[in-house]
Amino acid sequence: MKKDIPLLFTTRIIRMFGYGFLSVVLALYLAQRGLSEGEIGLLLTLTLAGDAAITLWITTSADRMGRRRMLIVGAALMILAGVIFSLTGNYILLVLTAIIGVISPSGNEIGPFLSIEQAALSQLLPDKRRTQIFAWYNLVGSFATATGALAGGGLAQLLQRAGYTPLNSYRAVLLGYTLIGAILSALFLVLSGSVEAPRLAEATSAPRRLGLHKSRGVVFRLSSLFAIDAFAGGLVVQSMVAYWFNIKFGVQPAVLGSIFFGANILAGISALSAAWIAKRIGLINTMVFTHIPSNILLILVPLMPTLPLAITALLLRFSISQMDVPTRQSYTMAVVSPDERSAAMGVTSIARSVGATLSPAITGQLLAVPALIGAPFLIAGGLKIVYDLLVWRGFRAVKPPEEK
Repeated sequence: MKKDIPLLFTTRIIRMFGYGFLSVVLALYLAQRGLSEGEIGLLLTLTLAGDAAITLWITTSADRMGRRRMLIVGAALMILAGVIFSLTGNYILLVLTAIIGVISPSGNEIGPFLSIEQAALSQLLPDKRRTQIFAWYNLVGSFATATGALAGGGLAQLLQRAGYTPLNSYRAVLLGYTLIGAILSALFLVLSGSVEAPRLAEATSAPRRLGLHKSRGVVFRLSSLFAIDAFAGGLVVQSMVAYWFNIKFGVQPAVLGSIFFGANILAGISALSAAWIAKRIGLINTMVFTHIPSNILLILVPLMPTLPLAITALLLRFSISQMDVPTRQSYTMAVVSPDERSAAMGVTSIARSVGATLSPAITGQLLAVPALIGAPFLIAGGLKIVYDLLVWRGFRAVKPPEEK
């Protein structure tokens, strides 16, 4: 048990480094493979859709079949995605791999890992420390994503200067992503039995749906709202924002890596400050009252007339954008039974994945029209503000144990 918490933090760091490493160049790699903006958007949409289906199966089975076992399955699917994407430009094969494998187009957490890891952390920690530890968990993830974005963009630029074609430089990043999946598989094998779900006598005979029993209602209500937020967020995934900066301002991969390095560092710091704020005003208030200003800044990004101003608006947005993440995760863990935590996180994560499924395809179509390339930011920011208001209205009276 003593080794499990640092080990779960280690797997989070390595995985998020891999997601950031790949996200900056993924859309550029697919463009080099000859895919159009619309095809890239559709492929990323199918990636999110496939991840949603895989994650639903893995997370709703994890508490019953074993959390360690399901984490290893997820890492194997990362390896599969990295290998196939790096070896072929065949669109049909890429689509099939996107559906089956685990690959992050956004630089954000994707797949079954977060749901299972946070379910394990929740039972290893007392309630009063949960939000704080989740904040650190998100902080190290953001720092790892930032470092990965910097490394991915920098490696591609370095290889191009050394004489590699853009296609081969981006392929090297994909092979690195594959290696990261292999490392994760080895680390998940070392986890102890303390991370497995408890066997509660009163829950054993209760009817389950998607791994849930008495917490089903609140989980489904949260999921419907999270889907709105995720649909909006899917319009501005990191890969597509990087592509937007490239086509609007001609920003090169190394500079893109630097931009998202700074953005994710700021996001990580904002996540850490969320725990301090939540102690004073509560989890729901922290989720809502910090998220609305970040969405106003998101709307301002495409309205900026110059690259420095657009970068400034983006970085300001990231400096407060992640305060709702550890609070949202901690709140979900707090209002469900211990033996439903993997399933609850899985179902809410699936709702987010499904919500985001159509978004990249829409963004791809919008980016193909010069007059509409700023529309994804405007639509995303507006929808996210609607989500914030609905969450506050629906859950401000439902308190987690530490606030009662």
